[in-house]
Amino acid sequence: MPKHTQTHLNPRSPLVLDTRELPRRPGSMRTVDRVAPAPRDLGLELIGVPEGADLTLALRMESVSEGVLVSGTVSGAVAGECGRCLRPIDDSVTVTIQELYAYEHSTTDETAGEDEVGRLQGDLIDLEPVLRDAVVLALPTNPLCRADCPGLCPECGAPWDELPADHSHQQVDPRWAALSQLTRKEE
Repeated sequence: MPKHTQTHLNPRSPLVLDTRELPRRPGSMRTVDRVAPAPRDLGLELIGVPEGADLTLALRMESVSEGVLVSGTVSGAVAGECGRCLRPIDDSVTVTIQELYAYEHSTTDETAGEDEVGRLQGDLIDLEPVLRDAVVLALPTNPLCRADCPGLCPECGAPWDELPADHSHQQVDPRWAALSQLTRKEE
């Protein structure tokens, strides 16, 4: 039987669920509705959930023969910056989670790898790893302030949508300036 390295969980932590009130009979169910502060580094380089921001958890804990199935939604605010123009982005994210947490010494120890299934630690469930996986995977790797964001001018760094239509950094070689005058006369 594999040995699982477990960290001590704080039962008062908002991202730790206590299963003591959930009977260990398959089919038993309890709902969990709470608001929890977001953990540190919940996001990507350009966008993420700010540390301490409210995460709304609407979860269901169900007893199954091998453990506890946790399913439901997690939603919260995200903040970041546009990957094209660097403007601030304020949005929200809602993700669905579903994870089986196996009882200690269940047959899941023999049939599943150590990292394939979550494990109960005593009567406690640590939601942070599954929540982190779901939220980070739902975030865009290149967030945009809007779908048609034109980005920044590569020469001066100003946002394209704030520049005049004829904005240009094209410099004509003085030796060819006379030729450019000819093309302007034809237009």
